[in-house]
Amino acid sequence: MTAYIEVLTEGASDVPVLHEILTRHWGLHKDVHFRIHPHQGRGRLPAQCLSAPDPRHRGLLDQLPAKLRGMAWLPPTALVLVLIDADDDAPQDLLQALERMLAQLPRRPPRVLFRLAVEETESWFLADAAAVKASFPQVKLRLLADIAPDAIVGAWERLAQALGEDVRGVTGARKLAWAQAIAPHMDFSVVPSPSLQALLRGLQDYLGSVTP
Repeated sequence: MTAYIEVLTEGASDVPVLHEILTRHWGLHKDVHFRIHPHQGRGRLPAQCLSAPDPRHRGLLDQLPAKLRGMAWLPPTALVLVLIDADDDAPQDLLQALERMLAQLPRRPPRVLFRLAVEETESWFLADAAAVKASFPQVKLRLLADIAPDAIVGAWERLAQALGEDVRGVTGARKLAWAQAIAPHMDFSVVPSPSLQALLRGLQDYLGSVTP
């Protein structure tokens, strides 16, 4: 059996770390073993998960029920990985809401893995100070030293401050540039972030089930 993963994310800045995990850590190849689909933000789950998605709302959660219905054709060995920022939501509550939505779909992929970035993917960078330092030697590590892994602290704002950047000027393109610089230096063998650990465990379990 061959691994194949369709990855759904909130935005482009989530892509670099997922690409590094799948290629560098697991040895998978883009377009052969996986594809990553970024969306235009987080959005919210629709009240009626069987209704057609509103084309005006392009966030991941806005589109998620329809996307999952549309992926019902995937073979039994394929996985749909959905990565969502927890933001201010209680992680367990958000995961339960996602599982309830999935259970209501009459057509859905054979395997779906929901995983959260707590608080957001920038939180994973804060937990890997060595990767940030390797990417940005000027970083003020003392500003990151007191942040517990996955703490709700306003992760991207704290990263901007440590990099000496004005949070008022940080754009989506700038967050993507951070991710592209930091992700290649991340150490996935020693992972302080519990939410990143959960993602890696979920992928390990899936790959173990489809790899001879």
